[in-house]
Amino acid sequence: MGASFRNVGQITALAGCDLLTISPDLLAQLEACLDPLPKALNAQASALTEMPWPCLNEAEFRSALNQDAMATEKLAEGIRAFCADAVQLEHLMKV
Repeated sequence: MGASFRNVGQITALAGCDLLTISPDLLAQLEACLDPLPKALNAQASALTEMPWPCLNEAEFRSALNQDAMATEKLAEGIRAFCADAVQLEHLMKV
């Protein structure tokens, strides 16, 4: 499932994805766009693609993840944001 899009181009690049979480502002931009939106993702074509999967144990995975500052920082940022949103939602539901 795709989420946290910053622009319409990121969304259109995933045309064909089953589930996307899109902000109201970006939905409005998509609705106003008259350009054709061809399917960019295809499960059948993807299944035919040969992709070598790395064989990593947990320690190797954690080491590789920690070597990628973008992945580590964005993952932590995303988790913090989702937690804050969950707390806010719980508060709103109690009111």
